[in-house]
Amino acid sequence: MSQVTAPTRATGVDMTHRQILQALSGLLLGMFVAILSSTVVSNALPRIITELHGGQSAYTWVVTSALLATTATTPIWGKLADLTSKKLLVQISLGIYVLGSVLAGAAQGTTELIACRVLQGIGAGGLTALAQVIMATMIAPRERGRYSGYLGAVMAVGTIGGPLIGGVIVDTSWLGWRWCFYVGVPFAIAALVVLQKTLHLPVIKRKAQIDWWGATLITAAVSLLLIWVSLAGGQFPWASWQSAVMVVGALVLGALAIRVETRAAEPMIPPRLFRNRTITLAVVASIAVGVGMFGASVFLGQYFQISRGQSPTMSGLMTLPMILGLLVSSTLSGRIITRTGRWKRFLVIGTALLTAGFALMGTLRADTSFTLLSVYMALVGIGLGMTMQNLVLAVQNTVGTHELGVASSTVAFFRSLGGAIGVSVLGAVLAHKVTDYTAEGLGRLGIAASSSGGGGVLPDVHTLPGPIRAVVESAYGHGAGDIFLAAAPFALIALIAVSFIKEVPLRQNSSSPVGTEVEQESIIATGAGAAAVRTGEQR
Repeated sequence: MSQVTAPTRATGVDMTHRQILQALSGLLLGMFVAILSSTVVSNALPRIITELHGGQSAYTWVVTSALLATTATTPIWGKLADLTSKKLLVQISLGIYVLGSVLAGAAQGTTELIACRVLQGIGAGGLTALAQVIMATMIAPRERGRYSGYLGAVMAVGTIGGPLIGGVIVDTSWLGWRWCFYVGVPFAIAALVVLQKTLHLPVIKRKAQIDWWGATLITAAVSLLLIWVSLAGGQFPWASWQSAVMVVGALVLGALAIRVETRAAEPMIPPRLFRNRTITLAVVASIAVGVGMFGASVFLGQYFQISRGQSPTMSGLMTLPMILGLLVSSTLSGRIITRTGRWKRFLVIGTALLTAGFALMGTLRADTSFTLLSVYMALVGIGLGMTMQNLVLAVQNTVGTHELGVASSTVAFFRSLGGAIGVSVLGAVLAHKVTDYTAEGLGRLGIAASSSGGGGVLPDVHTLPGPIRAVVESAYGHGAGDIFLAAAPFALIALIAVSFIKEVPLRQNSSSPVGTEVEQESIIATGAGAAAVRTGEQR
């Protein structure tokens, strides 16, 4: 039977393989824009922060602000996807992301840049949640691994191309770093056009309400916690009245959020989902993976440029082992999962490799052999490729079609939450370690620590005198090793969590899992699904 003309087996909307690929083309192009806009900046950040006269805290918050906005809005996008046109939502999120990128390119200071990154994060939250939801709507779980490989390939291409493009832009005098934010606009316009022509999904309409109080309280609790982690130890001592107020405030807001979520008619993160062991363990693993993935890898570009004195372009090239590992492992694991229906082994192997990779990168120093570093980065990339998409796939396999949006976005939410926490915590650790190592190194030279700027403005090592440059490079190299070592226990937590997940072979269709606890409760909660009316309207 031809895959081009025959309906793909048991997809949610009865589409052929060719129709699915056409529909995915615009979606994957949109994902490419989001990834490109993120990675094209990551390698340029040391130069951007230096030119805007920002410090390590600003560097951390440029990343954290986008992650926090993504974290806060992902559940909202996921809930909206269960209620209205997924196609319209993904187009809106893409437009918001582009607007944030254009405004970020015009920023005149780190404060403006951080605010624009929040807008980017809101759009990214939509793209993150909706890409998974739309794929789950069109494709049965058993077939989804195959198409997830395409998503993994696009992620790899965007991740590979982004730093290289960003490096070239920053190193080209007549362009400058601002074009790192503008370069994705043509791709975004193309994605909007392709989505309009190729993505046709039935619209689900039902009366519902968005849990705004829950979303607000969750965001406030997480934001206050991250602000505390970012500022404590620098602006005020860890053991101080400011720390006490922030920690107690975050705990109170978190308790209120839990209370609201348990009483809401349609909570942003339904507590009943966590009665399912697979979902609970996948969430724990997602938080741990997010801490390591975002928190540690985001500082690689800073390590290469400050500690090893490389240009932004070379920094992009030097991360290729990690990206190629992600590309190969995500593509191959997706195809094997489609053929066998088994996924747990990849989660276990992936988190084990991630733990080993981070532990080995804990030995990082300014003069570490690049050959060894390449092996360590490849282990991290392979582990991430086997883990990220498959955690979402495992969760989607346990819920009904009417809850794919909220279930998928819940996993993405906690992964982004882990990433935001990881960036803040590890960024604070890096700033503290660099300050100590710099002071120690300069002390041996008989120079006051204030000459280095280690804990303040990011240094341009090419302008420093030889002896001071060596001290700063060594400090950032040693500090980078420390944060990777700090990330290793989180990967170990993810390994333990996925080891306890009970493997259920992927379903051959997109219908609800019969007889599962989550599904029975979902049917009760939604009035046996009668309120959901599939109109057949094509948007």
